[in-house]
Amino acid sequence: MASQVVENDNLAMKGQSSKEASSNAIVREKDVAGPSSSSSSTAEEKRAERMKRLRELHLRRNEARKLNHQEVVEEDRRKKLPANWDAMQRKTEWENKEEDARKEAEARGENYDRVKLLEVTAEDADRLERKRKKKNPDQGFSGYAAAQYRQYQRLTKQMKPSVDEYSREKDQKGEAMYPSVDDVTYGGQGKVPEAAVDRMVADLEKQIQKREKYSRRRAHLDEEDIDYINERNMKFNQKLARFYDPFTAEIKQNLERGTAI
Repeated sequence: MASQVVENDNLAMKGQSSKEASSNAIVREKDVAGPSSSSSSTAEEKRAERMKRLRELHLRRNEARKLNHQEVVEEDRRKKLPANWDAMQRKTEWENKEEDARKEAEARGENYDRVKLLEVTAEDADRLERKRKKKNPDQGFSGYAAAQYRQYQRLTKQMKPSVDEYSREKDQKGEAMYPSVDDVTYGGQGKVPEAAVDRMVADLEKQIQKREKYSRRRAHLDEEDIDYINERNMKFNQKLARFYDPFTAEIKQNLERGTAI
């Protein structure tokens, strides 16, 4: 009887130990399955993070490429401009402001030159005068070439380009606004605006009036031959004689004597 009790107890202990073993095996399986699933999810997250960074790098590369292209185009445009383009732009803007201020003063019935001088001190006026004399000294008549060059400089300074017209023409022509040496369309159609023609005519009339004002009466020699029809033609003939008489004096004498071949 006692042996049966002992055997029952052993069987119960064996059953209990087998249940504990099975539960431990289940727990170990869960422990093994847990880290493997978490590691796989971590790998997916890392891969997704890498792909995201790769896309960001691609976007940044494309953006840098676009910005570099824009800078290259802008640099090429700046190289095609004159060397003093910035200074010319500042001067043009200043002249436009001066013109607007002059129009406002004329609308108020005021003299703009006097209004402007009221804001200039004696020191500034003296400094500007010294700068003007230093920049454009009046050395008197030294030769016809020098006089012509001074006149050219004076006339070009009087020209006031229109920024609006320039911008409109630039928008119309685009890249053709700055032709290269290989461009055969330089000069366009040769059409000059009516306003430009009127401006040239007004400038020529102003030059004629100025020459008439500063002209002096030349000495008249009765012994000289009269080969002109008016005073203007006389001056023109004198200019021709100054340059061509050394080469045509003999031909002229032969024509006058009637011995020309």
